[in-house]
Amino acid sequence: MSVLKAVLLVISLAGLIPAAASAQDLQGTLKKIKDSGTITIGYREQSLPFSFRGDDGKPTGYSVDLCQRIVTGIQQQVELPKLDVKWVPVTVDTRIAAVVNGTIDLECGSTTSSLSRQEQVDFSNMTFVDGGSLLVKLTSNFANLQDLGGKKIGVIPGTTTESALKSLLQKTSVTAQIVTITDHRGGLAALESGSIDAYASDRVILIGLAATAKDPGQFAIAEQYLSYEPYAFMMRRGDAPFRLAVNRVLSSLYRSGEIVQIYGRWFGKLGPPPKILIAMYALHALPE
Repeated sequence: MSVLKAVLLVISLAGLIPAAASAQDLQGTLKKIKDSGTITIGYREQSLPFSFRGDDGKPTGYSVDLCQRIVTGIQQQVELPKLDVKWVPVTVDTRIAAVVNGTIDLECGSTTSSLSRQEQVDFSNMTFVDGGSLLVKLTSNFANLQDLGGKKIGVIPGTTTESALKSLLQKTSVTAQIVTITDHRGGLAALESGSIDAYASDRVILIGLAATAKDPGQFAIAEQYLSYEPYAFMMRRGDAPFRLAVNRVLSSLYRSGEIVQIYGRWFGKLGPPPKILIAMYALHALPE
């Protein structure tokens, strides 16, 4: 039995089984969903394997799977026989504004929960834990950050990875050129063509990019972590009933062990979940 399954079994045996939510008058986003029969979810089109457009043109990925479970939970809570989902593509630049201005009800991607972002939006319980790193070519003989002195590093602006990278370069007195990249696929293409020497992003995303390259064997992930990235889903601030509805589903997934199958579907080739992720699932398996 894996460590994660053992932890979840202990939680279940402790009697932490979800109970039905108490009846209350709907308000905010839940009322909007009930009245319209639709929930609007923002997703990233190229943030593999968390949220991306599949070969069939539909949203797919680890985060999308979690959000689909959330949709089912909300449908049951507001007692709708059918709940339509409107998927809206968002980018790094538009995702926060889309939540704030009401374009989307829930952002379902690979967004890091940070204190500065919580000034604008609310976040669900954590959905994943990752860290920033660098994707490089094996031929670069990269060993540590100092090897990137005078080199070009690609990164998407406005991300926590960008700020962490700049801070680390400053602290280590490494002079490297930061190259603005529009999206993850563009980062891989730039690295393949040699227009950049390294691409910075969250570690799991880099692994997914390398796996989709023409020649995955030519890439390597740096051992060094640039940052700590706790992922969560964004929603409008001050809507406690909706946030509770989202967290109720996530906690249920962690308690029941269904998260094990969802993780395995998208990350199984990488081996078992790291210990920090196992701990995160256990800590957020909140009882009813």
